[in-house]
Amino acid sequence: MRNLLATLLLSQGTPMLLAGDEFARTQQGNNNAYCQDNDISWIDWTLANDNYAQVNFVRTLTHLRARYPILRRSRFLSARENESIGLKEITWINASGEEMDDEHWTDGRMQCFAMLLDGRAQPTGLKQRGVDATLLLVLNAHHDVVNFTLPGHAGDERWRLLIDTNVEDKLAKTAFAKDDVYSVTARSLLLFQLLGVTDARDD
Repeated sequence: MRNLLATLLLSQGTPMLLAGDEFARTQQGNNNAYCQDNDISWIDWTLANDNYAQVNFVRTLTHLRARYPILRRSRFLSARENESIGLKEITWINASGEEMDDEHWTDGRMQCFAMLLDGRAQPTGLKQRGVDATLLLVLNAHHDVVNFTLPGHAGDERWRLLIDTNVEDKLAKTAFAKDDVYSVTARSLLLFQLLGVTDARDD
């Protein structure tokens, strides 16, 4: 559930949640609950207390979505280099920390990779660089741990881990350097923010 919620709320476009999704409400698989005047369609608000960790996780996701405008761009992002500003808006990264190529996309064993959203990308129709945060979204569909090498970007910046869907409590470590290896657990989603070389926010 945390993976699906994170995928929804960290994606471009308008996210749509059904009331109760934030605290694990279920309609027991019924997709026509509007005609069910019973506990299938009713909302059990006690679940909000029982599943408070889930509610807090959704709160974190909505906060991140509001905080980082690059998650709410009003124009399509492209993986091709924007020649006007000399960079790509999206770069796809493999677990070795390198940019993916055609061979990787056709490799059925490639189940862990990342999407790098460059905050310097053109945010509007004006051909100029943006000033948003740069984010790295790591997805692991593999059934086991994958050792993911954090990529370099534009210098010696550090990465700050914002979310790991397999960690419910406070993250033990949040700051990493490029080329550091993070053990991405099975079936998980991670979000990192790139920190500048002068940024003191680390562990």
